[in-house]
Amino acid sequence: MKESTTSSRPPSRKLLCVLSAALCQAGLASPALAQVAPDPEQAPTAAPPAPAPPEESAAPPEESAAPPEESAAPPEKKAHFFDRINVRGYTQFRYNELARSNEELNNLQGDRAIGGHAGLSVRRARLVLLGEMHPHIDLYLQTDFAASAGDALHFAQVRDWYFDIALDSDKEFRFRVGQSKVPFGYENMQSSQNRLPLDRSDALNSALSGERDLGVFFYYAPASVRRLFKHLTDSGLKGSGDYGMLGLGVFNGQTINRADANAGKHVVARITYPFELGGQIIEVGGGGYTGKVVVNTSEQVIAPDEVRDARAALAFALYPQPFGLLAEYNIGTGPELTDFGTSLDAAGAEVFSGTVRRRSLHGGFVLASLRLAGLVPGVLTPYVRLASYEGGKKHETNAPRYSVRELDAGFEWQFIKPLELTASYQEARRTSGRIPYDRESGKLVRLQLQVNY
Repeated sequence: MKESTTSSRPPSRKLLCVLSAALCQAGLASPALAQVAPDPEQAPTAAPPAPAPPEESAAPPEESAAPPEESAAPPEKKAHFFDRINVRGYTQFRYNELARSNEELNNLQGDRAIGGHAGLSVRRARLVLLGEMHPHIDLYLQTDFAASAGDALHFAQVRDWYFDIALDSDKEFRFRVGQSKVPFGYENMQSSQNRLPLDRSDALNSALSGERDLGVFFYYAPASVRRLFKHLTDSGLKGSGDYGMLGLGVFNGQTINRADANAGKHVVARITYPFELGGQIIEVGGGGYTGKVVVNTSEQVIAPDEVRDARAALAFALYPQPFGLLAEYNIGTGPELTDFGTSLDAAGAEVFSGTVRRRSLHGGFVLASLRLAGLVPGVLTPYVRLASYEGGKKHETNAPRYSVRELDAGFEWQFIKPLELTASYQEARRTSGRIPYDRESGKLVRLQLQVNY
């Protein structure tokens, strides 16, 4: 007898199909489960209706409409004035004892490490903070960590602390209030970071030891001239900086970091003009100041309460492209020690005496340089300077009279922007800054490593 084909279907499989369909109808199982092991001989049937989604899923939750927390914009940072402050500076390391012929030769106005046994020294350790506090107000603060006090070294000292207050958006007209450089001369205005010789000349710097004083100054320069001033400094052409095409001011007159000693004030005026001619850049200028200064004296030296202090100067600069020439000269009057003599007191000790009077003064320098690029890595600039000065030095005790003749020849080698080496041969005959103010002669070779940052 022939068996039915339907009876050969495994009962367990048929039962599984029935249960799967029932569960799908009840919404307790996925429709995919009903397709597990389908009956190959059964005709396909309509798929059971898909279960309705749960009521709460008909609309997404309200909080899901908000963007993820991490994509939200960060809170706005509060602005602070120090966000606009920039920092820069430089440090100079020196050695002055190579081939030195006379230990008594010194330069109290310049590098005090000349003479004696100073060895290695830090000549300058400058840190500058500068920035725009407001579209019309700029801050400039410069400190030096290489100041000395007696035999102690590396004291911090304020060099500049002033604000520039501009009267217009281009800052062509501005007032400078605080301690800053007094606009007199060319070399005095030039930063020691840019200057070729290691020290400023006695002739111009004797007018303003430290180049600075406390005062109020007005500067004017059109935007085109200000851009040229900036180019002369940034390009390595040894510019004097932007102190206006015209500068006028009133200042105390006792020089840097000293309290005013009288009621009168010094007044100063300076005009300078840089221009291009035949591919070269030339600058000519001049100016002067007048006032009365109080001289610090020893016990046996007589001085009036104040002495007239007045000077006038002229300057010419041909910027090194590649040959450069800088010349400056000044004349004037100022305090000077006269009738200097010695005597013995009752105990037999030597006593120095004299009288400070108003006397004439004069002096200047000529400097030639050659800017060479490509011979060595970086920039090599050889130079030679001849300088002279005859006159008193008001900022030194007793305002002694100086007589100076000096030759300075050397080179500056800037390997890379942050690093410079200067080597200098000096031959000088100059008055010693210490009693009995003898005139000393000598030769020496000096080295300086400068780090710019």
